[in-house]
Amino acid sequence: MGSGGRGKEQKPGAGPAPLPCARSCPALRETQQIGRKPESSPEASRIRVMLVDDHLLVRQGLQALLEMEPDLEVIGEAGDSATALELTRRTRPDIVITDIAMPGRSGLAVIGDLRACCPELRILVLSAHSSEEYIRVALNAQANGYVLKDSSREELLHAIRLVAKGEQYLCQAVSAQVLSGYLGDKSKAGRPSTIQEMTDRERQVLACIARGMANKQIANDLSISVKTVEKHRSNLMRKQSLHNAAEATIYAVRIGLVDAEPTPSE
Repeated sequence: MGSGGRGKEQKPGAGPAPLPCARSCPALRETQQIGRKPESSPEASRIRVMLVDDHLLVRQGLQALLEMEPDLEVIGEAGDSATALELTRRTRPDIVITDIAMPGRSGLAVIGDLRACCPELRILVLSAHSSEEYIRVALNAQANGYVLKDSSREELLHAIRLVAKGEQYLCQAVSAQVLSGYLGDKSKAGRPSTIQEMTDRERQVLACIARGMANKQIANDLSISVKTVEKHRSNLMRKQSLHNAAEATIYAVRIGLVDAEPTPSE
């Protein structure tokens, strides 16, 4: 008997031919996937956080706090801006929580570096400085939020989640007057910030002056020459219209660069 069009005959009692296995049949496997919702793991939806602060105890405390939250994951930490930039390039976090008072390049300066490295990165400043000057500079540097270190745990977590979602956040302790002044006073917002006009090294020299240090002490502390200290000192005094160490100290305290405490006169 011819076999045209009939296919193979089954032996008696062999039963129906087995259906093709999805594992061995790509077309069937693809068909079975249609309409199926993709599986999502808790890890996939976590907010990946990088911590940047020059105090180890602060970083450890923050990490312990954040890892108690199921939707937050600390993927790295850094004690200086150079390490922060390197880790950010390598790990690509969703959000960086950074201080603004650190050795070397300041946290304010590193915000710009992080922005250049990862334009989509969200940046939340966590600082002890409540000065309007610092807040304005941080926002001008395109930080997405600003929280003070004495804020509550709940407020910090709220800020992290809002900033990670693409929103802006200023903590409650930052007065409405600061916010309205930053957003509404065009003449004030349009002028370059006095802090921003100074270089990182000039800020370091200013902080040393405010602590009552002489030029030679500053040179030793910063590992630069006395002549270089004198140059930075002259430049920052000119930029801020300061005339002596007393005025420099008052200015440094006002902008939150140093704490208000007695220092020996020069």
